[in-house]
Amino acid sequence: MSENHTPRRQLEIGVETFGDITEDSEGRLLHPAEVIRNVVEEAKAAEAAGLDFFGVGEHHRDDYSVSAPEVVLGAIAGVTKNIRMGSAVTVLSSDDPVRVYERFATVDALSNGRAEVILGRGSFIESFPLFGYELSDYEILFEEKLALFAKLRKSEPVTWQGQTRSALRNQSVYPPIESGKLDTWVGVGGSPESVVRAGRHGLPLFLAIIGGAPMAFEPLTRLYKRSLEEFGHPEQKIGAHFHGLVADTDEEALDLLWPHYKRTMDRLGAERGWPPASRIRFEASAAPEGSLLAGGPETVAKKIAAFAKGLGLSRVDIKYSNGTLPHETMMRSIELLGTKVKPLVLDMLDD
Repeated sequence: MSENHTPRRQLEIGVETFGDITEDSEGRLLHPAEVIRNVVEEAKAAEAAGLDFFGVGEHHRDDYSVSAPEVVLGAIAGVTKNIRMGSAVTVLSSDDPVRVYERFATVDALSNGRAEVILGRGSFIESFPLFGYELSDYEILFEEKLALFAKLRKSEPVTWQGQTRSALRNQSVYPPIESGKLDTWVGVGGSPESVVRAGRHGLPLFLAIIGGAPMAFEPLTRLYKRSLEEFGHPEQKIGAHFHGLVADTDEEALDLLWPHYKRTMDRLGAERGWPPASRIRFEASAAPEGSLLAGGPETVAKKIAAFAKGLGLSRVDIKYSNGTLPHETMMRSIELLGTKVKPLVLDMLDD
């Protein structure tokens, strides 16, 4: 086990959704507009359950409803008071850093300082042709735009020049952040180069752990801390994103999740050349060493506590939406995560 340690009150637990297109009780797919309205209700439920963060992803395809997370977050800001909110993630490569900053600064104002942004390259590529970007520029787009965003968040006039957008010369961006600085994370998969990039900019790191053994990411957390030190930055937070579902028992959680999980994974597999999902591999991922946080409250709590300690995490987010999983099932999962799982995790971290 790693020497990393996460004290009780330093760990936050949040939830995330991509606004996955869900089924009703009779198995019919909901209209995306209804799904978006349900996402707002899910955010209200997350706050009522005592969770710390609600994240909304960005996609531009027919199996997800949210393409403009900042608009959804603005609606959530109006019906909540305490929960922090942000993207999960914002695909910075195919957007303009100035516009992204302005939109999240607006969400921050509407939410009274509760907004944050997770910047990433995304695991889908639909936004590149949609917004007129070339996949051949994948690396330089993110590198340059992240560098510009890091300057923007200092809330000072910006001078910047690069290849991917027009230059800025002593340019101010509005509205200003009331607290002075927008909370900004860099979302990464398993790439050491991405981890070093986050360290170079001195920004908090968010790991996307969607398969395999989470503790395999421990060398990346050490690399990140080393990078921060070498670039002269102070220690920063580390978060991690997992997929999961909480139900009253382990068996119920797996049985509820499996058909929707399989449908999603088989669709993605057909696009990316993966084999069909199998129940054996699914259950292995839900085992103690696996990345899927699916089970009863105690099972999920034990896994969160172990991964938080082992990776030195400041926050754990669970993507509670899983393909066509019904809204009512997700609402129950959110409730259990906040009222049952979170207290158990915090108690475990005290031991």
